[in-house]
Amino acid sequence: MKRTIASSLLWAVLLASPGIAAADAAPGDVIVTLGENLTNEQKQKVLDEMKAPDGAQTITVSNVEEHKYLDGLIPKAQIGTRAISSSMITIKEPGSGLHVETHNITWVTKEMYTNALITAGVKDADIYITAPFPVSGTAALTGLMKAYEISSDQAIPDDVKKVANEEMVQTAKLADSIGADKAVALLAKIKQEIANNPPQTDADLRALIEKIANDLGITLSENEINNLISLFHKMQNAHINWDQVNDQLSKAKEQLSAFLQSEEGKTFIQNLIDIFKEIWNAIKSAFSSNQQSTTPTSLTLEVGACNSPEVRADFVLLP
Repeated sequence: MKRTIASSLLWAVLLASPGIAAADAAPGDVIVTLGENLTNEQKQKVLDEMKAPDGAQTITVSNVEEHKYLDGLIPKAQIGTRAISSSMITIKEPGSGLHVETHNITWVTKEMYTNALITAGVKDADIYITAPFPVSGTAALTGLMKAYEISSDQAIPDDVKKVANEEMVQTAKLADSIGADKAVALLAKIKQEIANNPPQTDADLRALIEKIANDLGITLSENEINNLISLFHKMQNAHINWDQVNDQLSKAKEQLSAFLQSEEGKTFIQNLIDIFKEIWNAIKSAFSSNQQSTTPTSLTLEVGACNSPEVRADFVLLP
């Protein structure tokens, strides 16, 4: 599916602005990033949505900063000319891992953000990414990197920023052909294997990518494999803390496992099962009644679950 990529996600170098003092972050500290081209009304809208606390440190992100790390990865026209995406980072206790939520982000998933942020060295934080209207999400990472550098007083090397941006874009492009979940799982698994047992040659790297893709039931084109080889070759040459990458990826998996084992997670899964049972029973019932008629039967099913908006399905059953 062809998607329009508007301004939204990645990063910039640490700027020594007079009004911003870098200091070691403490758990509970909050820093907000706002797109430079938001109107006052839009700024207030995203601040209210994020529930940003009064007095939270706020920085702005420009479209120039977005272009610095996205140019060459996606067309300039898709990056756009306005900085819109905004975010809020809340520093958490050491060892808590990353937790990402998004709103109005249409192309980059929260798992893709998590993977890219881990590559960049961001850790132990709650992150919320949003925009006043739907955007692709590619530009938001710029603001997140800038905010993390300021809050932690730790500069992220420029080559790491670039490769993390490329990872995000590559994953999103892969998602268009193999699905978001598989794309995220593929990139995460390859990174873990590289962290544990770094391939020594491009041939080793190719073999690793092909093996993991096969294990996950993923079919990659030759072009996709070559793009991944190029990406991970850059990762291997960048100043990435691979021990930290492995640790944060493990924590991300632990969070998912804990959710699935929790009462909330079990209820969520059961609700999904119940939804599919209702759909199947409704289809069987409609099909059974339709056997007595030569007129196509129209079936509309609406199901609500997990405090989510209703799911609506329309079917036409032919005799």
